[in-house]
Amino acid sequence: MTIIDPDIRKAETLPSRFYTDSNVLNEILFSFGNHWHFAAHRSQLSSVHSIDNSLREPMLLTLDGGDVHCISNVCTHRGMLVCSESGKARRLQCPYHGRTFDLDGRFRNMPEFSEVENFPTENDHLTQFPLAEWKGMLFNTITADNFEGFIEAVDARVGWLDIENFSHDISRHRSYTIDSNWALYVDNYLEGFHIPFVHGDLHQVLDYDGYRTELFEGGVLQIGIANEGEPCFDLPANHPDFGQKVAAYYYWLFPGLMLNFYPWGLSVNLVIPEAVDRTRIVYHGFVDDASMLGQGAGGDLDKVEAEDQFVVEGCQKGVSSIAYERGRYSPTKETGVHHFHRILTE
Repeated sequence: MTIIDPDIRKAETLPSRFYTDSNVLNEILFSFGNHWHFAAHRSQLSSVHSIDNSLREPMLLTLDGGDVHCISNVCTHRGMLVCSESGKARRLQCPYHGRTFDLDGRFRNMPEFSEVENFPTENDHLTQFPLAEWKGMLFNTITADNFEGFIEAVDARVGWLDIENFSHDISRHRSYTIDSNWALYVDNYLEGFHIPFVHGDLHQVLDYDGYRTELFEGGVLQIGIANEGEPCFDLPANHPDFGQKVAAYYYWLFPGLMLNFYPWGLSVNLVIPEAVDRTRIVYHGFVDDASMLGQGAGGDLDKVEAEDQFVVEGCQKGVSSIAYERGRYSPTKETGVHHFHRILTE
């Protein structure tokens, strides 16, 4: 059993096995179903939308009129995936033997089953999964509840934004596979300590001394303050940060959801573990003010991502060495990493 001391001044970081042991990863992944995950923004939806996140459970979002459903993508006949891509459809049809379903997942028809007794039953419908919506953003889970508590800290700072009317920008979609453990990627995200050393251009637009980190249950908020003349939010008068030049709100929500709010809109980053030393990072972009694109803290996300990949892949090699077991935290710069490690081990 690993314990991270709650006093960051005394605490040691995660043991290296959390980054290198496949059994530890599998235990962690088993718990992911107990948490909420980003599924899509309404601006992405057509009739059928295949969900790509770290739940490792095949799921679909379906849009039936104005209603959105989160249903299993596994046919109730022989287990084939019903849909392999997103698109428009009036109903769902399994490509294996032709079983069809309504968009809400209810069984509709099956060829060559007229002689089957006691058919269909409730078990022939596609399984429904919990779905929650906040300002046009859709989140799914297997067993989590208390969505209000999950999104509360995000709503408190950026709920004033017109997020439901942000537009999905397919040109900003990215999918990177990196040779690193997922938790190393999260570690790196959760501190601005490395910015002057790794992100030279980003360091030019952010006030390093003004950068701050706030902790809340299940997540971390990092607030980037703009240097003089750089883009920042026009915050409403009743906002808790009114009068400050906020260039970015960086939210991390356990386990691997990153919501990065900039004056131009929102970048959603998903951290999807694929193996103990391989992770897929998926970016979605949702634009509010296109005139602000390419500027400020969110101006060149591809460059920042490449710089982060270099660091975390190097760390993966390092933590796999016999020379490394655990490190220590900076009490002034790594409170977010410490908070993540405590959540992960508890």
